[in-house]
Amino acid sequence: MTSLLFDENLSYKLPSKLADVYPGSAHVRHVGLLGAGDERVWDYAARNGLVIVSKDDDFQQRSFLRGAPPKVVWLVVGNAATSEVVTVLRAGSLAIARFVADSEAALLVLRRASG
Repeated sequence: MTSLLFDENLSYKLPSKLADVYPGSAHVRHVGLLGAGDERVWDYAARNGLVIVSKDDDFQQRSFLRGAPPKVVWLVVGNAATSEVVTVLRAGSLAIARFVADSEAALLVLRRASG
């Protein structure tokens, strides 16, 4: 089971919209980390076995420097609507499962489908 921690640059509604695919997921808002620095979010995710999901490159850079845990899913989706983010994360569920299972992987980049 993969549980995600959504950064504040993503909708706080994502955990409920994706609960069937990513049970146990949370938004920083729901765990008392709204407005918290990246270090606190990083530590929380690592301590709780969560995969950070963000649109900002801050966590991507931190992932390169530190590696996992926690693992990071970087969404390269621009100014996408929440429904588009849901679509990307649903379509990427197999890739995310493989990423989480790969002990060497620290960063996964998911992009919006072109077309």
